[in-house]
Amino acid sequence: MIPCVHDVETGHAALAPALEPPALAALDPGALASLRPGEVHVLGPYAVPELAPRRLRIYLPRDFTPEEPRHLLLMFDGQNLFDDRPSYAGGWRLHAAVEKLAKARRPAPIVAGIDHGGPARIGELSPFPVRGEPGRLDLLLDWTVGTLLPALAAAYPLHPSLAGTVVGGSSMGGLAALYAHFRHPEAFGGALAMSPALWVTEGALFDELAARPNPPVSRIYLDCGVREGRGTAQPLAAALAERLAGRGYGPDRLLWRCDSRGTHSEVAWRRRLPQALRFLYG
Repeated sequence: MIPCVHDVETGHAALAPALEPPALAALDPGALASLRPGEVHVLGPYAVPELAPRRLRIYLPRDFTPEEPRHLLLMFDGQNLFDDRPSYAGGWRLHAAVEKLAKARRPAPIVAGIDHGGPARIGELSPFPVRGEPGRLDLLLDWTVGTLLPALAAAYPLHPSLAGTVVGGSSMGGLAALYAHFRHPEAFGGALAMSPALWVTEGALFDELAARPNPPVSRIYLDCGVREGRGTAQPLAAALAERLAGRGYGPDRLLWRCDSRGTHSEVAWRRRLPQALRFLYG
């Protein structure tokens, strides 16, 4: 059954003129704790210092209870994660994949999706200058690590181990997830990186990761389709997988998937998602 999607307003009436910006909500752990399991909740918008406000999309598995510790999957590009309506290319139906984990008696994580910033998306999801814009990912991560994660931890019984918190995304979101994992190993114990945009700034992420030690807790899912970027994207992802293997990432810590029929699309990422979740929450 596809769950309902609820727009959650926190104390603000929806009667303002259409041209006025929406009132900003408070990131209240009490409001987060009151969300119903089995439904996708759209909250906010919330203020993010130096960036545009944005909404969150929260999914609590159907069998969620406040007494049982839960893993957390934090995802970029929240508009694309669940149903088709907010995504120009179709949703991932991530809630359905989470419920399949629960049915298989695997850990079913709480999902928190951060909406992208629309026209500012490319710059916000890059730590490096891109297309003439400065990289602004560190600003987004400062808010994510300093404000969002503490609010989620106050609202839900999150798994105490770092292995319980994974950051993920696709394309620019995949690039952001890899960077976030190595930049903030104290916050994220794993990364889900689908078709990461490793071309950004001529592969600057390779040098960035090489300059950082392996996170003390680290599990990485990495993939790419052979048909992406007219065949140019897959060799970059394969090279990253090889470098990670050279740093000691064995099959228990790294799953590299080369998709022979994969395109750079939501459809391909939705198809590959169940395997990624099984690896990360096995």
